[in-house]
Amino acid sequence: MQPASSTYDRVTIALHWLTAALVTVLWLIGTFLEDLLPKGTLRSEVWSAHFDLGFVLAVALLAFLAWRRTKGRRLPIEDPGLLHRVAKATHAVLYLLLLIIMALGTANAFVRGVHLLGPVDLPKVGDPEWRRPLTHWHGLAANLLMVLALFHAAAALVHHFLWHDAVLRRMLAWRG
Repeated sequence: MQPASSTYDRVTIALHWLTAALVTVLWLIGTFLEDLLPKGTLRSEVWSAHFDLGFVLAVALLAFLAWRRTKGRRLPIEDPGLLHRVAKATHAVLYLLLLIIMALGTANAFVRGVHLLGPVDLPKVGDPEWRRPLTHWHGLAANLLMVLALFHAAAALVHHFLWHDAVLRRMLAWRG
């Protein structure tokens, strides 16, 4: 078992994996829903779940960023060179894309006036002509996020299986 100082704290780990799971589920729904479900009640309920989970993701991401800024454990930099700068830039772009996706998704939800699961209906705000471009840019940003997230995951696997360092292990909850 690694010393406590070489792993992230449990809150950071939980919020990281919650964010990863929500992003994956939301991307799958957004990418494949049109093709898999016929129009009707089930499809609209799944879209409502997509919007609900998007708002959950927004809360989780903001909590994650606030936690990392204030109380999250800072780990020593193992390699301050080029790989560290690439990793920092990758994380910054991941966060930026997530924020852009959430802003576009929220704007899209208000333009559409969606029904959320539960008693909440969002009012229609804005020009209905914005639906198509908002949906386009939201989807494009989500696809870019998934490409970058796959790069991020591949890099963690390279660290673990080729370089045999602790980069991946420090983000695994059962190792902390």
